[in-house]
Amino acid sequence: MAVGGLLWPFDFVRYSSRMPVARFGHRLTLSALLAFVMLLCGAPVPLSAAPAGAGVVPGVEVFLADVPAALRGKRVGLITNNTGVDRSGRSDVDLIAGSGDLTLVALLAPEHGIRGAAEAGVTVGDGVDAKTGVPVYSLYGAQGHSPTPEMLKDVDVLVYDLQEVGGRTWTYVSTMALSMQAAARKGIPFVVLDRPNPIGGDIVEGALLDPAFASFIGMYPIPARHGMTVGELATLFNRQQGIGADLTVVAAQGWRRGQWFDQTGLPWVNPSPNLRSLAAVTSYPGTVYFEGTNLSEGRGTDRPFEQIGAPWLDAAAVAATMNAMSLPGIAFQAVTVPVADTAAKFPGQRIPAVRLAVTDRLAYRPVRTALLLIDAIRRQHPGDFAWGPSIDALTGSDRVRLAIDAGRLAPLLADWDRAAAQFRAGRAGYLLYS
Repeated sequence: MAVGGLLWPFDFVRYSSRMPVARFGHRLTLSALLAFVMLLCGAPVPLSAAPAGAGVVPGVEVFLADVPAALRGKRVGLITNNTGVDRSGRSDVDLIAGSGDLTLVALLAPEHGIRGAAEAGVTVGDGVDAKTGVPVYSLYGAQGHSPTPEMLKDVDVLVYDLQEVGGRTWTYVSTMALSMQAAARKGIPFVVLDRPNPIGGDIVEGALLDPAFASFIGMYPIPARHGMTVGELATLFNRQQGIGADLTVVAAQGWRRGQWFDQTGLPWVNPSPNLRSLAAVTSYPGTVYFEGTNLSEGRGTDRPFEQIGAPWLDAAAVAATMNAMSLPGIAFQAVTVPVADTAAKFPGQRIPAVRLAVTDRLAYRPVRTALLLIDAIRRQHPGDFAWGPSIDALTGSDRVRLAIDAGRLAPLLADWDRAAAQFRAGRAGYLLYS
């Protein structure tokens, strides 16, 4: 594979329980030599590299530019939705269906459906893709959210191409893990077409999920903000959880860990109906916790996950309390917002709310901020605030709820900081990007 006029020394790298396998070219550049050394050491190696200063090329384009010989002519089951696009905004459904090297035989849809339009928690049915005529199977409606033998009966290779958001509380990542397990059971390859982490890959925040609280919104022990791509997570899950999938990760070309999505040159596509901007995704790893309270997390307002509210909230007092903390990278504004008639919480009402305005995204810590905000609201409104049934699943244990109820949040935050630092150091062997 030629990259920037140089011959890249391998065409693809396969991650599995075995050592990575690679095919080599005839010339070794400095970058090739370094990659070879990484390979010999057993470290993950990106599929390819892009010249300095080049825009990011998503994994789907890298994959289709040079489909591995072992996969040519295979029947593909594609796990995707509206986020699976190339740099021009073209759907991976159309790209793979039009490929002369592959045959698309099944589409598998996660939460929100194959086109990403369904609201959170809404059951999505099976159907047929109107453009390609390929059957569509809903993984969100499937028993256990996993591909069934019937869905995979004609599939030779399972391909995953979904944009994740950088937070543990995200069903697309669970869909990937369950699909890897299904591929392993059938004995077919699993290919991840990687994409950048939209909020960068440097910052790690929050404690690891307690396995006793595993659910579809968080299956494995990773932090609330993990700083990894789906390809890196797939490699970690495959090894640490013993999934045993025949896993290939197709790295995105040109992405660097410090890059945020608006620095990639890639087109923005809402990863869910209520994540409508990078600003929302930036706060999401923390503000998602408000789903597990009796406050609105902003669904049904103009800025979901950027503002929280309730009819009984003294937004001005809470905003003043939070601003007095001088938390890095964030300011708080008291606002009044209308809520749509279709919202699950406070439909059709105008409610006071606290809006989170990010002033420095590199300094901002959304998980810590959200916990401090919940604690401040509970202290301001001890008779009004209440937990919802999902809070322990969202935070990954019962420790947040118990610590805030006991007025002991500070020790928990210190413990979470230590856990995040340990995870950040331990994840090094699974990283694909510098």
